[in-house]
Amino acid sequence: MKIQVQTLAPQELWQLTMEKLGDDLLALIINRIHDPAYRKSISQVCKQWFRIEGLTRSSVRVFEPNLLLNFLPRFPNLLKFESSEHITNTHLEILAENCPRIQVLNLSFKKKNRFFDEMDENLILDDFDENGLCFIAKICSCLNTVNLRKRSGVVDAGVVSLVSFLPKLIALDLGFGDKVSDESLRVIGNARCALKSLNLQGCWLVSDEGLKSLAEGCLRMSLKKLILAECDRITDRGVLSLMQMSCLEELDLAECGPNVTDIAGEAIASSEILKRLNLSWLVNVSDATVVALAEGCKNLNALNLTGCEFVTGEGVRALTKHRSLKELVLTSCEKLSGYDLEELVLGCQTLEYIVVDRRLRMWVRMEVQDNIMREHCWIDWK
Repeated sequence: MKIQVQTLAPQELWQLTMEKLGDDLLALIINRIHDPAYRKSISQVCKQWFRIEGLTRSSVRVFEPNLLLNFLPRFPNLLKFESSEHITNTHLEILAENCPRIQVLNLSFKKKNRFFDEMDENLILDDFDENGLCFIAKICSCLNTVNLRKRSGVVDAGVVSLVSFLPKLIALDLGFGDKVSDESLRVIGNARCALKSLNLQGCWLVSDEGLKSLAEGCLRMSLKKLILAECDRITDRGVLSLMQMSCLEELDLAECGPNVTDIAGEAIASSEILKRLNLSWLVNVSDATVVALAEGCKNLNALNLTGCEFVTGEGVRALTKHRSLKELVLTSCEKLSGYDLEELVLGCQTLEYIVVDRRLRMWVRMEVQDNIMREHCWIDWK
């Protein structure tokens, strides 16, 4: 029997219920409904629909954690839990006990209005700690994605619990964890889980020793994405150790400070598997790195050089010979000219998207701009 679910009004669904559809068929119908408002509507039709809707709910976003016990028992098959509110150890225990099958735990704190600063320390939530993380890690063994961004209660002991008890963990976000140190990286590096994505943005305690632990452990055989933006204690030595990682496809070193230089850049250029690289605001990265990337990093398809003040037209023009580059960001690169941009875009045939300063637009001939846009590349003038 074929049913056009999205076109049925609640009254029509009630008629279907009156026809005594079994729970299995009702579950199949509701599983095809993804709009939250519509699911809420059909859950109010009758007790049977209310119960089945709860059993088939796969995700929930919570704004009032103190009410968890009122509704969470309805969702025993929940796979994804999200909340950016104040979460305590008790809340995590309630979640684990009622929804042991969850696969995604997103507790990232998000800005709530445009006046908030990403780095405002008053906005970092201090709530659950390592005991709460240990509890949920032991019970929810199916977790594969954990986001704890800007949760200052996350310490090394909590990270140890996550990587020790979650064998299916593939993505971990510890961004702006001000208590996450090299000890966490030592344990992550040797974890038995096949972690593929690790976000350490703003974890200012991370140093070269932590990166060495990552690169020399089992993680070097699985990690594909590593974000180290704003980790300003790392130097060329730490970045060089990352070159031991055999699967690394995406690396973000934005704003890692003056101790990451062309030495690291030229080493990165030797990677044959790297696809995305962010070197923005590395003030000691110059043309030498860009030339090396153009010649050696053959599979690179996205490069961000924002604010690299020593990158000039000479380095950028070297990218014309690259055969994989698709995205390029060159904002705040003050030593570029309209001629450099024109030669780059017309020469690099794989380039699809480029971001440059608006000031350069007046120096690129209009007919050239039209030709570029018509042929293959979109220019975003910032």
